[in-house]
Amino acid sequence: MKVTPIPVGMLSANCYLLSDGGSECAIIDPGAQPDKLRRALELDRQTPSLILLTHGHYDHMGAVNQLKEWYPDAQVLIHEADAEMLADPAKNFSVEIAGEGYSAKADRLLSDGEIILFGERGIRVIHTPGHSKGSVCYLAGKVIFTGDTIFKQGIGRTDLYGGSYPEISRSVKKLAAIEGDYILNPGHGPATTLQEERFQNPYMRTDYDDLL
Repeated sequence: MKVTPIPVGMLSANCYLLSDGGSECAIIDPGAQPDKLRRALELDRQTPSLILLTHGHYDHMGAVNQLKEWYPDAQVLIHEADAEMLADPAKNFSVEIAGEGYSAKADRLLSDGEIILFGERGIRVIHTPGHSKGSVCYLAGKVIFTGDTIFKQGIGRTDLYGGSYPEISRSVKKLAAIEGDYILNPGHGPATTLQEERFQNPYMRTDYDDLL
């Protein structure tokens, strides 16, 4: 499985291209700069079949409509609890931050534990509310795409619409309890590992200690 990170937009949100060895790929969190993403797809000779959103904030979904125009067969997926954010410029924060309001529509709404068919492998949906009501992580092979739930030695903010510190604390505990080690690809900043965060992330370390 090949993962290609592509920082996009003024907040350098991490968009990821996920390929399972064929000509089809999944795009995770296309937040901005659709032309940049299209060039990367053409360079790798990839066609997106899935557009997976970890949550509904503008910096993770801003390029969805243009990509859908270019690749109409690509299915846009988001957790059911964040569908309203995707459709509402006030709730996805595009009005306040980006200076213009925009919205998108999901082709399919997800729930916790669902398996998304992709290539020869499945992608598991892990509902991790807290940064938003419908924030999710996507587990694919030995990689977890964490969106804005957890970063290297940090967690996502909880002061925007749908945010909750108690919820994100429970979500971090949920990730800590996953057996084994995984590469964590966050929505902003560098990659890390689950094991590293268990012992170095102050938010996860406290919660993980409670499990012992």
